[in-house]
Amino acid sequence: MFDQLSDRLQSTLSEVRSRGKLSEADVDRAMREIRLALLEADVNFKVVKSFTADVKERCLGAGVLDSLDPGQQVVKIVNEELAKLMGGAGRDLAFASSGTTTILMAGLQGSGKTTACAKLAKHLAKDGHTPALAACDTQRPAAVEQLVTVGKRAGVPVYQKGTDPDPVEIAEWALNRARAEQRDVLIIDTAGRLHIDEELMDELARVKKTIKPHDVLLVLDSMTGQDAVNVADEFAERTDFDGVVLTKLDGDARGGAALSVRAVTGKPVMYASTGERIEELERFQPERMASRILGMGDVLSLIEKAEEVSDRDQAEELERKIRKQQFTLEDFLQQMRQVRRMGPLSNVLGMLPGMGGAMKQIRGANMDERELDRLEAIILSMTPQERNHPGIIKGSRRKRIARGAGTTVQAVNQLVKQFGQMQKLMKQLAEGRMPSPEQIARSASRSGGPRFTR
Repeated sequence: MFDQLSDRLQSTLSEVRSRGKLSEADVDRAMREIRLALLEADVNFKVVKSFTADVKERCLGAGVLDSLDPGQQVVKIVNEELAKLMGGAGRDLAFASSGTTTILMAGLQGSGKTTACAKLAKHLAKDGHTPALAACDTQRPAAVEQLVTVGKRAGVPVYQKGTDPDPVEIAEWALNRARAEQRDVLIIDTAGRLHIDEELMDELARVKKTIKPHDVLLVLDSMTGQDAVNVADEFAERTDFDGVVLTKLDGDARGGAALSVRAVTGKPVMYASTGERIEELERFQPERMASRILGMGDVLSLIEKAEEVSDRDQAEELERKIRKQQFTLEDFLQQMRQVRRMGPLSNVLGMLPGMGGAMKQIRGANMDERELDRLEAIILSMTPQERNHPGIIKGSRRKRIARGAGTTVQAVNQLVKQFGQMQKLMKQLAEGRMPSPEQIARSASRSGGPRFTR
């Protein structure tokens, strides 16, 4: 979502960094480019005006222009102000000290609210909680069935009584059941509308008054840009909510909602949906997101994701193999599967400092995930001996492997060649020589590189 904004900001700040000395005119020129980048990203114009004014004031003050590295100081200021714009340090859910924590989910129809309920339940279950879902959307056809389906995918129970009872009655019954079953979190899916109206707000208020939730989360579709911000602003005027869940942050919208909603409503973005899978919901952490946008990476989030899918013993064994230069195609297959469990490859690479630019040097910006399916099919068509000793894969073997994988001999040749390049990089790592992102990009380009889509 932030690709276009990220490119513009990184380009502008790269030019600032390249100057040994900065003048006020240089800062003005940079602020103008940043202002245009934010406006093109559909950020609220009042927010843009305030943001650039704050950045400029800090850049012109505190001796920044006279410092030894003014360009780096400007980048630091932009990073800090961008994080502040999106909410600073972020906010956690308010869990009850004992008993069942209740979370009320609100939002317009089509915002992805029902799926977000299941994603949040899955996310909390991974953190050791025992969540349950309550189906209180009695307005939309098939809403209850949808929650039951996504609840099953998330592995959490769904409390439902159909669409005939009053939502307040269902919510009260579901809360009593959650307490009886010692569920420590109950997430309540409420009805949405195509627009904000009195009926919607009245029903939400009645459920809220009866249940007394610990948190009310507003679900917003980030693909709608400033419309999402306007919806949040209207909700803020008519009912008190505690935080925002942004859905479809993996889409191709321009990111204006994520950057504007905190400044316009005063309510923090607490969670963001980063993909279609039930696992792809993450805490929205403004400081880390600001670093990603500016191309500084997000190593902490990358480590957290890696820890979720990795096994300590396997990691130690892999380290041993790399050090002894015994990394095989079998190991490569296992690592590829593990990385894919962390989410879309473009998202994972975006968390590595400087890798965004390096990836764009390799035939485009976004890797076609289907190419990974083809690579896996090729490796699975090999015998164990071939995976452990790819050097023996010659003419007749390559033809057999290509037939088994339903692909071409050229594709098999490309994989073998790429793996050879990878082994060279592994050797550098084992010898303590860390290759730069540019070296990785050149290496992949020389080997034909994986196919990318523009």
